[in-house]
Amino acid sequence: MDGRIVVGVDGSPSSRSALRWAVEEAGFRRTEVEAVLVWHVDNGMVIGPISADLAAGTDPERACDDWRAVLDDVVAEIGAETGAEIRTVLAEGDPREVLTKASADAALLVVGTRGVGLIREVLLGSVSSYCVHHAHCPVVVIREPKPERTEPKPVLTPGPLL
Repeated sequence: MDGRIVVGVDGSPSSRSALRWAVEEAGFRRTEVEAVLVWHVDNGMVIGPISADLAAGTDPERACDDWRAVLDDVVAEIGAETGAEIRTVLAEGDPREVLTKASADAALLVVGTRGVGLIREVLLGSVSSYCVHHAHCPVVVIREPKPERTEPKPVLTPGPLL
């Protein structure tokens, strides 16, 4: 193990939270963070935050460029918030396989989860669940942040006139 923390990133809120958590943990451990975005265009079934754009007849070179932009955006955002330097890896393939392979020489693997639902998980498989069961190092799963609830404002209605 080289001590680095590997983080699966896909541009989703949960992956951004996972990267924030990993950067904080890396500060405690005095180690580096490696953000890994794994992409694969399957025009029959594309899932993710920019899936509609990618599925619309995109060639692999353009898809790679689009995913690089997502990775760079996420890393720039979290890097600016935290002041951390984050290494990036962009890979084409199955996220489950690429992340578990990257875990072989890592101290920790961090992934987000969107809780997409049972049907979608059965059809596609959960990356986070797969990593928990197959990674070569400890795995931390970060849930998608819940939107902040705002308290409803009371509605004032005029009462009966006396």
